[in-house]
Amino acid sequence: MKHRVALSDALKLVPTIEGKRFAGVFRHQTLEVEIYAPRGIDSQNPHTRDEVYIVISGKGQFLCDGEREPFGPGDFLFAPAGAVHRFEDFTEDLSVWVIFYGPEGGEKESSPGLGRARS
Repeated sequence: MKHRVALSDALKLVPTIEGKRFAGVFRHQTLEVEIYAPRGIDSQNPHTRDEVYIVISGKGQFLCDGEREPFGPGDFLFAPAGAVHRFEDFTEDLSVWVIFYGPEGGEKESSPGLGRARS
């Protein structure tokens, strides 16, 4: 794979009968992309790099740094490096793209939010 990862191919990797809930699908420099499909409970631990989730299917609550936000298909979720985060009260069809990027410890603190559109 050079430039494209098909969602249909990624979804074939998880979940497995053996209980595997995530799989790496792409890597370039500091960028790592995985597919993640937790079932029942999400037992993630804080990660050492900044992380983005893009919800493919399912809905529930996203806990990050003590705050809960509802989420659904198409939503973008951000967890800074070191933040306690997990999916809660989610439907059994939850699948997300997971994107890790940047240096260990995360990028320098700034105010997250809406940025300017690229032209």
